[in-house]
Amino acid sequence: MQKMLSGILFLGVMIMTICGSAVADSSNRGRMNQYDMARDQELRERAADWRNGAVVYQIIVDRFVPSVALKAKKKIYASPRILRDWRETPRKGHYVNDAGVWSHELEFWGGDFDSLKTRLDYLQNLGVDVVYLNPIFESLTNHKYDAWDYHKIDPCFGTRKDLAGLADELHRRNMKLVLDGVFNHMGSKSPMFLDAKRNPKSKWRDFFKFTDRNRRGYIGWVDVENLPELNIENPKVRDYLFARPDSVVQSYLRQEGIDGWRLDVAFDLGFQTLTELTACAHTAKPGSLVVGEIWNYPEEWRPAVDSVMNMHGRAILLKMLDEKVKPAMAAAMWETMIVDAGMDHILKTWLVLDNHDTSRLATIFPEFWKQRMARILQFTLPGSPCLYYGSEIGMTGGEDPEQRAPMRWDLVTDENAHLDLHRKLIAMRKAEPALRYGDFRKLNSEKLFAFLRRTSSASETVIILANPSNKAVREIIQIRDGKIQGATIMKDRFSDFTVTVSAGMVEVTVPPHEIMLLKPDTADYPEGYNRYDMIY
Repeated sequence: MQKMLSGILFLGVMIMTICGSAVADSSNRGRMNQYDMARDQELRERAADWRNGAVVYQIIVDRFVPSVALKAKKKIYASPRILRDWRETPRKGHYVNDAGVWSHELEFWGGDFDSLKTRLDYLQNLGVDVVYLNPIFESLTNHKYDAWDYHKIDPCFGTRKDLAGLADELHRRNMKLVLDGVFNHMGSKSPMFLDAKRNPKSKWRDFFKFTDRNRRGYIGWVDVENLPELNIENPKVRDYLFARPDSVVQSYLRQEGIDGWRLDVAFDLGFQTLTELTACAHTAKPGSLVVGEIWNYPEEWRPAVDSVMNMHGRAILLKMLDEKVKPAMAAAMWETMIVDAGMDHILKTWLVLDNHDTSRLATIFPEFWKQRMARILQFTLPGSPCLYYGSEIGMTGGEDPEQRAPMRWDLVTDENAHLDLHRKLIAMRKAEPALRYGDFRKLNSEKLFAFLRRTSSASETVIILANPSNKAVREIIQIRDGKIQGATIMKDRFSDFTVTVSAGMVEVTVPPHEIMLLKPDTADYPEGYNRYDMIY
């Protein structure tokens, strides 16, 4: 009997030990899932914010689609303006003393809001989330960075009512509209500036920076005659631009229903002005976007602006492809930038490879493999890929004004390799949550640009391995995701290549000039992977 009691006691102790361990394990599991739940909530908030990881498409309205109403509009292009044929390419001209600008700044191709609206099907089918328009305010030049009156749309394009109609149509198609705000300077032919220049008692006099230190008598942005700087510290200027409900920034958000502003030369406006402007924009339309053209290192600019145009990230990629920065160092630079600036900021930045201020990517890199690698990285790194109209079809163009040629609609065909690549990249990005708003982790590599994007679900992890060298690279890559199980097969989205995970690592050979996107195939381990995502 005593032996039997001892046995029962021993069994009881064992059961209690096992159950105690199970309770402890359940408690630990609960804590783990509380972490996962918090992370899931953060990811859901990221996903719900349209500003994170959106596909942006930049358009110069004059150059996008030829107008069907050119005859009725012809008087708008009277001298000194010149109306060009759509098939002509912009060329650098001569300086026009009377106008204070270069002759190529006065050449127009005739696009407008109505013509743009005829191509919204194209943008929607491409997968564009945000349409960003270069300046549209009344002014002398074609580029319109010399505004006469921010409250007026240039008649070349239409009216504020037409703009509102464009915004409505974009919203109906689940797209957003962002305008270009040029609030550091205006145009020398602006009635406001001309009155201020003539009359020392003009109500606009202290809107500008007059001086006796140069022959012109006023300060121009980077000393350009046609771009007199605004006196941004003047409270009246701030009221006019953004502070009042009827200001430029707020009125377009409230009345025309636009969704945000891209601020030209935002680095010149300073933190205080940008902070106040952004707050006013958010007051006028909660959830709106303010993105600054800031060529600086992107640290510290948020929350003065919601995001920046990530020209630093662009420079890293281009210098890597130009063999001036080694791939592993380029990845380290991106990691440092993300750590310093913060992921919430970087997700909202616009990653630009080419635009109206740069040569087009196909001209910078004539080699298609370099264009392909740059685009794939643009669509897999954190941020919003910003496409410059026509670059998706392989348009070329050197420095200003060549890169501002009219859109080549004749190149929009199913046989166009550039367009095919962009369609696939946009579709892939929309299908992969990790690429839109997931976290970033650099992967240790000696010769590759290697990183991964991840959410809280292991099945959504994407590993990117880029080899811009002219030799194959074979390396063992550490997979920095603790939920990727051993024996899981990783498949490349661009080829038939597969590799099996072993102890959190894969051994891969990346061919020269190639890039891999490896995804875990979790189908063979459904219960294991599914349990990672369970909430207890």
